[in-house]
Amino acid sequence: MPKTVQIRDIDDDIYAALKKRAAEVGVSVPELLRSEAERLASRPSIDAWLGRAARRSSTLGGDAIAAALDEQRGDWPDAGN
Repeated sequence: MPKTVQIRDIDDDIYAALKKRAAEVGVSVPELLRSEAERLASRPSIDAWLGRAARRSSTLGGDAIAAALDEQRGDWPDAGN
């Protein structure tokens, strides 16, 4: 059975921002918050995500990762030297 959630003491500027964002996507504030609650509930917590990531193994070392990042970033601009 669906549950009702009430949020108290929302600052006026926060509510105005929510109202604006809801209008941008063509929904009401409660509809926006409902969809955001669904999205939040469907994702793992940061701790759970970090725990899963820590259990994964990798054959790459730190040097290989840094080299791949450097390659993607490209050359650094000359800092006036």
